[in-house]
Amino acid sequence: MTAAQDFQLTYSTMFDPPPALHERFEAALTKARAQFGREHPMVIGGRDRVAAQYFEVRSPIDRDWLLGRFPQGSAEDVREAVTAARAAFPVWSATPVARRIALLRRAAELIEERVYEISAAVALEIGKNRMEALGEVQETAELVRWYCDQMEENDGFVRELPNDPLTGFVSRNRTALRPYGVWAVIAPFNFPFALAGGPIGAALVCGNTVVFKVASAAAWSGALLMAAFRDAGLPDGTLSMVTGAGATVGNALIGAPGIAGATFTGSYEVGMGIVRTFAAGRWPRPCIAEMGGKNAAIVSRHADLERAALGIMRSAFGLQGQKCSACSRVYVERAVAAELRERLVALTSAIAVGDPTERSNWMGPVIGAATVKRYLDAVARLRESGKIFAGGERLTDGALERGHFVAPTVATAPANDPLWHDELFAPLVLLDEIASVDAGIARANASDYGLTAGFYGAPDEVPNFLARIEAGVTYINRPQGATTGAWPGYQPFGGWKASGSTGKAIGSFWYLPLYLREQSRTIVD
Repeated sequence: MTAAQDFQLTYSTMFDPPPALHERFEAALTKARAQFGREHPMVIGGRDRVAAQYFEVRSPIDRDWLLGRFPQGSAEDVREAVTAARAAFPVWSATPVARRIALLRRAAELIEERVYEISAAVALEIGKNRMEALGEVQETAELVRWYCDQMEENDGFVRELPNDPLTGFVSRNRTALRPYGVWAVIAPFNFPFALAGGPIGAALVCGNTVVFKVASAAAWSGALLMAAFRDAGLPDGTLSMVTGAGATVGNALIGAPGIAGATFTGSYEVGMGIVRTFAAGRWPRPCIAEMGGKNAAIVSRHADLERAALGIMRSAFGLQGQKCSACSRVYVERAVAAELRERLVALTSAIAVGDPTERSNWMGPVIGAATVKRYLDAVARLRESGKIFAGGERLTDGALERGHFVAPTVATAPANDPLWHDELFAPLVLLDEIASVDAGIARANASDYGLTAGFYGAPDEVPNFLARIEAGVTYINRPQGATTGAWPGYQPFGGWKASGSTGKAIGSFWYLPLYLREQSRTIVD
């Protein structure tokens, strides 16, 4: 907790915010609006980099709001960033662990000190409500601190081993985890701070240098994140940021021969493309690919239905369903299906949709026109072969017409409809009735994805669910969110199957070693 706040921002604070939180956010929002339209540079080798062409970032809340202009980076910019990172790697990797930790803890402090100003920008740029924006930015500081703590508690991942039992010699053995080199971090638009700052912090504290490619829709957030790391005092070249189209800058970064490893968060198709590229080179390179989800909640006849409906609503429509952990499928036992549906429809119909920077609105816009089209195509399909219980329309009243607003939607579809399996990344949840919890588990596991899953039921039903469900993150009887809401140090976050390439989770005890490779050392005196 810094001097800037007299209370701690945590996941719990999101559900019981003190008045001072709103006052500080409103003040930061005014400051953020005053920054509209500015040009922001890339940062390569510690220096600002401009470009011949720029792209605009406009708010999904109102397309008339020009948030900023950013360089349309090139393959040459990527090459120079990788070259700078390679040049910085020998010194950074040899920097004492305690010094690396100190610099990264300073970066976390700066993020926390700037949490309101950054969160206001995130809300305007991504369309998050103020609580979700504040939660993400604070979570980023906590992730960086967590990785620093883990590096410290594990003594830099160096372990003494028994000496060889040799007569006449002293053979000393140890194992050490060592950094790979230059690490690429490619971040998504939906969590532009946490899913960039977390991997950047992990890679850096382990001794890697980093080239960071921000999602174009979240370039303002990326620039603010870069500023926090830069202002912490990192040596030049240790961290660079490039902006621009994925087809140009992203592909150049993944294809750069100087990249030793990568962390990617985004779609299955792109993630698997990177995994395959990294496996097909002169030698395999590590790729931490965090990919999509088609997350299910299973509701037993013994469930607390009030709790289940609230948790499903929060996870289905938080950030407009644009979370890889969003709840998009619900399987409910037939005996309680009608009551759960009635409760969920009532909660969904009561959601206030509008400018998410306003305190009264819980749900904001989707990120862009392509998402609106994807949502409307799904709605049209449901009107033909399924049934819509709530929502199912684009919202255009008044100022909403200038943004990308759609209604939160509860529906059902035939069991063989692709909407049960394809990630939509929009505010739409499907419900279906099941004969038993086991049948629901089987339906949930039928997806290629395996990120998060929720269960509502009796205590004696929980062990079976946990033993059989194929998901990396599970939540039981949780009203705060059926499938969403991980917090560093409390819920590690990572997927199985098509949702993740490593089987290890963000913010867990097992995450940092993914950025390190083992070296066995035997020294004979």
